[in-house]
Formats: sequence, C-alpha cells, structure tokens
Amino acid sequence: MKKKVIVANRLEQEALDELKKHADVSCFYNIISTENEEFVKKLKEAEGIIGLGLNVDKQLLDLAPNLKIVSNVSVGYNNLDVEELTKRNIMATNTPDILTDTVADTMFGLLLATARRIPELDQYVKERKWKGDLTAEFYGVDVHHKTLGIIGMGRIGQAIAHRAHHGFHMDILYHSRTKKQEVEEKYNATYKNLENLLAESDYVLLITPLTKETRGMIGAREFSLMKETAIFINGSRGQTIVEKDLISALRSNEIAAAGLDVFEVEPIQPDNPLLDMPNVVTLPHIGSSTYETELAMSKLACKNLLAGLNGNKPPTLINEKVWKNK
Repeated sequence: MKKKVIVANRLEQEALDELKKHADVSCFYNIISTENEEFVKKLKEAEGIIGLGLNVDKQLLDLAPNLKIVSNVSVGYNNLDVEELTKRNIMATNTPDILTDTVADTMFGLLLATARRIPELDQYVKERKWKGDLTAEFYGVDVHHKTLGIIGMGRIGQAIAHRAHHGFHMDILYHSRTKKQEVEEKYNATYKNLENLLAESDYVLLITPLTKETRGMIGAREFSLMKETAIFINGSRGQTIVEKDLISALRSNEIAAAGLDVFEVEPIQPDNPLLDMPNVVTLPHIGSSTYETELAMSKLACKNLLAGLNGNKPPTLINEKVWKNK
C-alpha cells in the first residue's frame, strides 16, 4: 500500500508526477495552517508532508499522529518547529546547496540594480521621459572596487563574495558566527564585528538564516551606523530586520537605498511605504526562482521524503538526533 503524503503549496509538476508513482498524494495550495477541514482530515492519515511555507508546529503535529517526515522544498526551515519534531522522532529535511549559485546571482543582480537605479530608469525610458542626455540627478553609483560587507558567510555568502571579489574587484568584509580562514584567503576577506562592518561598508548585504539570534538583528541602531551613502540589500528573511526602522532610515536619509527580496509580511502589503520609494528595489522573494533550480529542489525534497518513508536516512536530514534514535 502506498504511503499517504501531503503536498503543501509547492512542488514542481515533474517532481509531483514522479512522486505520485510512489505515494498516495493529496495536494493543498495556498495553505499555511490548519484552518482547512479537508487538510486536517488528510493530516490524520499522513505519514509525510512535502512542500514550502507550511507552519509545522505543535498544533499541526497534534493533528498528525502518523507523521514520519516533513520535507521542506527550501534551504530555510524557519517554518518548522525542529525541536518539537525531534521530540516526536519525526524527521525534518531541507534542500541546501542546490540553490547556492542561483541565489547568489539574484543577490548580486539586486545589488547592481539598486546601485545603478536600473528599475527606476527602465520605467523612466518606458514612460517616454528620456528626451536627451541625463543629468546628475539620474546617476547611480559604482559597484566595482567598492567595499561589500556580507552578514552571514555560509554557502551563499561565499558565492556572493566570489562574484564580488573576482568579478568586481570589491573589498570584502564579513560577519558570521565563526571566522572563515578559507574565505579570507580565497577572497582576501576581512572578518569584522557587526558594528565595524556596518560603519565601513559601501554595500551591506544580509544573507543569514532566520533564527532566534538573527530575528530583528538589523534595526534602528544598526542603520544609524551605516554610511549615508550605504546601500542595504536583504536576501535573508524579512524578519531578520526591523522593517519600520529601515523605512525610517530611508526617509531620513540615514542610508541611500535598499534592495529587498524579502519582507516582514509576504506578499508585501499594498500600503507598505517601501513600494512608493524610488530608491528601493523590490523583488517578490525570487532568490532561487529559476525553473532549473526549483525543479532540482523539488526532486531532492522528494528523494528526502521517500527515503524517510521507506526507513532510510534522507540525504539532507536536519535533525540527525532522530536518525540516531532509530
């Protein structure tokens, strides 16, 4: 008999079709909690959950007595209560590595677009306002040979440092939980405490996971430490900054501009002041959103799920303690 599985919110069609050959699949889209009656009914039977953005907490787990594994189609897993899953001997997995270069491309593209005001000037041309040579009020700022401060030097942070150092000859500063000797040697990078990184960087790029320690780590104090000419890029999670403080810093010209792929509330609310700021570039959380990468992530998530359901260790298990307890 096929194992009963719930697909929540996202799984690329090719991967879904393959999964259906091996499991009894129920799909639910645009779901984040346990308000849907049919979803709750399926939870009671489900042995596996695969997808993105579903809050797997104690409340949900109480409704899923047969659950063996939750497979996230993302590298981040702040939607999972890993401690509670581990307590119940339920495996949790994610899809790291696959998206590293894709997200790094997006973050560097966002940095360039913000620095050179590309979306703003694209609109200027499309609105037929370009009538002659541009004056200084339309100029952007250079990226090459400037100082980039990277907060979070994991795989993606290192991929960004590679692009910045080798492609744009930037000076690299970084802040992370531990010093990275290999990174310092490869990219001539310098470790800084957070305060010094903020004060010395022309570009500040935040690419940390969302944890208890990083939630709200960039707020009013941190923005006040940045240069008035600094450009802030957020590719981590919206909750790693205090969004109202970013808005205030932009309004008061404490910093020059911001490029954002993530927001405190997603999708961003229509009345969010960031949407009316010409010096803010906004993206709809597309860091890993290329077809090739999304499909590869879906396939790895399915591989994790099926391994766990069949009593094997998933390739990218988050809570190793569960496997050791088996």
